[in-house]
Amino acid sequence: MKKVAIIGSGIAGLASAVRLAVKGYAVEVFEANSYTGGKLTEIILENKYRFDTGPSLFTMPHFVDELFTLAGENPKDYFNYQKLDVFTHYFYEDGTRLKAFADKNLFANEVEEKLNEPKENILKFIQYSERIYKITNRVFMHNSLHKLKTYLHFDTLKSIAQLHKIDSFRTMHNANKSFFKNPKTVQLFDRYATYNGSNPYLTPATLNIIPHLEYGIGAFYPKGGMHEISQQITALAKRLGVTFHLNSKVEEIVIDENTVKGIKVNKTFLPFDKVVSNMDLVHTYRKLLPHVAHPEKLLSQPKSTSALIFYWGISKSFSELGLHNILFSDDYEKEFNALKNGVSIDNDPTIYINITSKFTPSDAPDGHENWFVMINVPANKGQDWDKLITEARENVINKISRILNIDLKSFIVCEDILDPRKIESRTSSYQGALYGNSSNNKFAAFLRHPNFSKKLKNLYFCGGSVHPGGGIPLCLLSAKITSDLISD
Repeated sequence: MKKVAIIGSGIAGLASAVRLAVKGYAVEVFEANSYTGGKLTEIILENKYRFDTGPSLFTMPHFVDELFTLAGENPKDYFNYQKLDVFTHYFYEDGTRLKAFADKNLFANEVEEKLNEPKENILKFIQYSERIYKITNRVFMHNSLHKLKTYLHFDTLKSIAQLHKIDSFRTMHNANKSFFKNPKTVQLFDRYATYNGSNPYLTPATLNIIPHLEYGIGAFYPKGGMHEISQQITALAKRLGVTFHLNSKVEEIVIDENTVKGIKVNKTFLPFDKVVSNMDLVHTYRKLLPHVAHPEKLLSQPKSTSALIFYWGISKSFSELGLHNILFSDDYEKEFNALKNGVSIDNDPTIYINITSKFTPSDAPDGHENWFVMINVPANKGQDWDKLITEARENVINKISRILNIDLKSFIVCEDILDPRKIESRTSSYQGALYGNSSNNKFAAFLRHPNFSKKLKNLYFCGGSVHPGGGIPLCLLSAKITSDLISD
């Protein structure tokens, strides 16, 4: 059996471990932390309030199911989830509120009623989003863009012939303005750019593919919370014979004559036939490959946004809130201009609140809720984060209090905070960027590092900092692409 070392146990590293074990490789995973899952983990405050620390939206669950099926297991025996009837509760400063129903006709009617936006505009946009998905899905998401055989496949050639239809030459915001007459509707769909840390005023309209993931395929809630995804994949990998080394920081990828020979952990050389890095691309090169030439052009690409997250135990239940909630800023462009400048946080940020106790009551005491409260912030470039966090916390509390007509401070009984510095130190995400390189460029899909090294034999990459990108579905697909490349 050929031996494969996987550096890092984020969702892509875990999925790679499963896929390679199924293919007959002897797989060992090396994780610097004491737990698996990377950003997809949990914290518990005061033994009462449980929080998923990172990703909170679950789409395309069939990619998780597929891992169990490949292993010859029934995913329902280990991992279950339910489809959401309502994706998001939206709140605007002028008191407007609406629900994003999973049923596109109900949603279109809701938007027409609340925003006076003709429902035909919504349905037409959803069809447009589906078209982009169908054209790009097989090319950009399931295959390496850096192998000739990808472009010789019939599906690829068919997609290439339709690339003029994916709306890559105008921004998402400009495209959305052409569909909708109400600025609030434009803002609602502009928000999808943030799903991969992008700016709707800069990123190509091709990213309007994202709404289809919800309205065409669905959004889901995993039983037990998002943390269950990483936990169940870890358990599956162990059943397949994968060995996990926790608290085991890899110090170097050992190279001899441009060929990977293994890794160094605790100053000890461990031989492996192949190495897969699930570590952020920048840190992989800077820290683990100090003696080889680095792809500086790729490494120096602008990074995606990061996040500032407040985990609050709340001593009250709010019937007007759901699992996913958005409190919009009054001036979206001003907010993104602050992010674009890269060093500050707008004083009126859009706020996302995730409350898993709506679906898993045990995540908070009776009559209480667990609030995951997040705003988008720039990546870490040495800002005075203590000052920024203090100011942002006050602005966030004041905005929530104003929109919900409450005194929020009086209901916060415990707190933890995650900022870009901690994200970088805990997950090795360069500058705390959540999605690696920014996608604010129409060529972004081609500017991501391939899932293999073109110069170093037997070295591979997976995760959000390489092709096809960040977020749970794309990370799972990066694991598929990487494992397929290894077994070719």
